[in-house]
Amino acid sequence: MKYWRVPLDSDEILVEKGIIHIIENRCKGCGYCIEYCPQHVLVFSDTFNAKGYHLPTVNTDDCLNCHYCEFLCPEFAIFSIAAEP
Repeated sequence: MKYWRVPLDSDEILVEKGIIHIIENRCKGCGYCIEYCPQHVLVFSDTFNAKGYHLPTVNTDDCLNCHYCEFLCPEFAIFSIAAEP
């Protein structure tokens, strides 16, 4: 992403990357995590879980570990952890 201006301290701040984990049997395919992800990292996959719901899958490695998906998930089926730098 290219910005039209750059913060003065952008070279000093480390942006943390994240790894998304999905608990497949808890997911009910609501899509909140996909819809509200600020980096558009998640998409619906073609696979189903044991309950018959479409699961989200990670589309890119651009996760910023913001935890929005965790806060929005009504079933607590998704979480992210910090990736090794």
